[in-house]
Amino acid sequence: MEAKKAAGLSLLGAQMRRSALEMVYRATSGHLGGSMSLCEILAVLYFDKMRVDPTNPGDPDRDRFVLSKGHCTPALYSALAMRGFFPMETLSTFRDIDGHLSGHAEMHHVPGVDMSTGSLGQGISAAVGMALAGQVDKKAYRVYAALGDGELEEGQVWEAAMAAGNYHLDNLCVFVDNNNIQIDGTLEEIMSPNPIDEKFAAFGWNVERCDGHNVSKIAAALERAEAAKGKPTVIIAKTVKGKGVSFMENDKEWHGNDPNTEQYEKAAAELDALVAAVEKEAERYE
Repeated sequence: MEAKKAAGLSLLGAQMRRSALEMVYRATSGHLGGSMSLCEILAVLYFDKMRVDPTNPGDPDRDRFVLSKGHCTPALYSALAMRGFFPMETLSTFRDIDGHLSGHAEMHHVPGVDMSTGSLGQGISAAVGMALAGQVDKKAYRVYAALGDGELEEGQVWEAAMAAGNYHLDNLCVFVDNNNIQIDGTLEEIMSPNPIDEKFAAFGWNVERCDGHNVSKIAAALERAEAAKGKPTVIIAKTVKGKGVSFMENDKEWHGNDPNTEQYEKAAAELDALVAAVEKEAERYE
């Protein structure tokens, strides 16, 4: 990926992270940690890879994305708004009783959301169904999904993985957001799904790995996924929960907590500095 494009995508990821913080602080509720680990992945998908049209979100030939870790909507809604599916001002209604931006992904009232999710394990099953439908109908669209690594403890994930391998769904690409922390602690402390790569490979998947905060490496992994024929692909993306805010990084307490005013101001200052630094880098290529 050329440096100019990489800088632009990195900036989008940083802005997404700042937006997610604003949404959760305003709502006094939401899931920041896993949203912040997902931002660069969403930036590459929505602004570089996926074929989507914000003016026609129901296009039957569009690429699909399923947020299987459905609680991380601060990142997803930010990405959709930035991509033009709805006005940025709508983000201020996150988790508001009078709005439609619920805490978990909602497809019926939020343009661009391809599947309502929240119960962990179900999103990947829906993505497998979409990919299988595309294969049967001989459609060219691709299906993408994002799983949490803690979500891999759900048995339904592996039923879906077995089906995808059995039907050779090479139009399916799943990210595992491998930040190693779930609501109650690290994967090792709760119920480790490791070795993740060997498990997916055993179900007939092509396995890729990347730095989940490096947009060039994410894009390269997606290119390899598209070139892999006859197998679905899983991209194990190494990430940091709470990425970008010093006191949130790698801390399970920020799985679902909202910041108080002092914490918000500190986090906002750090993220504003990050956005400014990435903007300066992007301006070098103007």
